[in-house]
Amino acid sequence: MSTNTRMGRDVKRAEYRARGVATNRWMLMLARLGYAIKGVVYIIIGFLAVQLAAGVGGKTTDQKGALLAISALPFGKFLLVIMVIGLFAFAIWCFIQAIFDTEAKGKKAKGIIARVGYAIVGIGYAALGYGALQLLMGSGSAGKSSTTNTQDWTATLLKQPPGVALVVIVGLVILGVAVYLYAKAYTGKFQNRLSLTSLRAQVRRFVVGLGRFGYAALGVVFTIIGIFMIVAAVQHNPNDAKGLDSALQELTRQQPFGLLLLGIVALGLIAYGIYSFAEARYRRIG
Repeated sequence: MSTNTRMGRDVKRAEYRARGVATNRWMLMLARLGYAIKGVVYIIIGFLAVQLAAGVGGKTTDQKGALLAISALPFGKFLLVIMVIGLFAFAIWCFIQAIFDTEAKGKKAKGIIARVGYAIVGIGYAALGYGALQLLMGSGSAGKSSTTNTQDWTATLLKQPPGVALVVIVGLVILGVAVYLYAKAYTGKFQNRLSLTSLRAQVRRFVVGLGRFGYAALGVVFTIIGIFMIVAAVQHNPNDAKGLDSALQELTRQQPFGLLLLGIVALGLIAYGIYSFAEARYRRIG
């Protein structure tokens, strides 16, 4: 046996061992917790927006605003502990998806893009977990809002020589994500990642319906964010950029049906949150 062959087999064995550690029973349990925690976050965001649309209080907020709402509850500290664990667990799982290709995306261009997307999502949830940890430690803040972060990054990009082009590209990528979400809502192929055979047909249809509604609502949000990112580039004004919170707020300005639009999208976010619970229970993981 040649040295290169032995080295190749050793590398394969190391990869299998690493994958085995990364997808062991405890890590998979934490991943399921992460999906559930993601669901909690979106349900809170949607619920607050529904209240605003119905004229009974509420507000448009983002993931960090949801953490603040959780911290204000009677058992807020205890709940934040669970949120921190779940958010970091979901972030780690996203990195595992990116590195070990647990979703079988492959090594072609399309698969690599998907795996990079998992890594980016992982970074976002790691930052959100850090914000929850800050709240838990008594900082009083979960960090900057999504809009502030988006505007800061847009300002940084616009200062670069090809800044306008860079921001336009980012906006187009975000619009591409929106199209992808609409496609998921339309085709319903996401259900292939779920093991629903043990459920009655009506329940299966309900779960898939929640997923369709949720992905469509997320598509609307990403569409708004992408459009205003391009507007920020054309106007050379980072303050035109929007995050999740101000994207929802923008819906209220669409007269005369602004609050109705907000209410529909907010219900969609709640649906996505409930669907995330279904993912936590029925998703094929690892």
